[in-house]
Amino acid sequence: MALLKVKFNQKKRVKLAQGLWLMNWFSVFAGILVFSMGLFLKIELRKRSEVMDNSESHFVPNSLILMGILSCAFNGFAGKICYDSLDPAKFAKWKPLLKPYLALCFFFNILIFFIALICFLMRGSLDSTLAQGLKNGMKFYRDTDTPGRCFMKKTIDMLQIEFKCCGNNGFKDWFEIQWISNRYLDFSSKEVKDRIKSNVDGRYLVDGVPFSCCNPSSPRPCIQYQVTNNSAHYSYDYQTEELNLWRRGCREALLHYYSSMMSSMGAVVLLVWLFEMAVMVGLRLLHTSLESITNPEDPECESEGWILENSLKDTFKSALENLKKIGKFNQVEADAEGAGGEEGGKTPAITTVS
Repeated sequence: MALLKVKFNQKKRVKLAQGLWLMNWFSVFAGILVFSMGLFLKIELRKRSEVMDNSESHFVPNSLILMGILSCAFNGFAGKICYDSLDPAKFAKWKPLLKPYLALCFFFNILIFFIALICFLMRGSLDSTLAQGLKNGMKFYRDTDTPGRCFMKKTIDMLQIEFKCCGNNGFKDWFEIQWISNRYLDFSSKEVKDRIKSNVDGRYLVDGVPFSCCNPSSPRPCIQYQVTNNSAHYSYDYQTEELNLWRRGCREALLHYYSSMMSSMGAVVLLVWLFEMAVMVGLRLLHTSLESITNPEDPECESEGWILENSLKDTFKSALENLKKIGKFNQVEADAEGAGGEEGGKTPAITTVS
């Protein structure tokens, strides 16, 4: 028994073809939207590529861009088929291509669904990428005189100001690295010498943060040095008082920004996937309804359209049997080749009579 069998007359076939033509052009615009989203996400990721450890995060935007291009191509082609199906003479040339095209559409829809899932599941990979990238970026904050790294200070400062964050996981991350360049340290000062000597690696570590960590909304002037020294500031307790520094780490801020963006894009891609599935089902019904016309000379006759010629169970069994046949055929060929090799390897025995 065929799956989702529907009876069609000429009027219904024309309406289905016209509706599918319109849906395909909507899908083309949806493909342009997906392409634009991928391009936007790629630009946003490239803006902060200096604080990302690898290029794995670009898999999502690259996939969206590719999917958008393929969607425009597939749906533009399907729109042409639907338009030509209104004329039996024009539709005849598309008949041999429809089955392969529908098979491609099926795999294309699987790809769309996979990309939608990836948009939702990239959070873990993005988290590790940002954590390592920000850690490395903070180490190069002081290298304003080093070629290739001189831009890192500006990048980190702009990042902390824009996203209202401080450090990797929090402001205390700045206490563990030397973020002040040696160029601006007075090595004749006893305080500087003591701090460098007290550190095993010979680094100048302070309980301070860059100016970009300061919260401009705080009524108190920014305390960016001696943050943990209560006696250095009047009426101050860094453990109980709400500091005038950004509390949130930049890893969390960026992760939230990109994750929410990718989740929104994943939801849009899922909607596109549902729309593409509807188009594929409609195109299959149109294809089968036109093929099952008993009298091609009478365009007004009734016909039947279906999704699968047999039930889902029977179709699955048939596919398994075909796969088994292909496997047996390959095995027979391999055995034949092996037998031929053995026969060729045998040498006839030669007896000599003395």
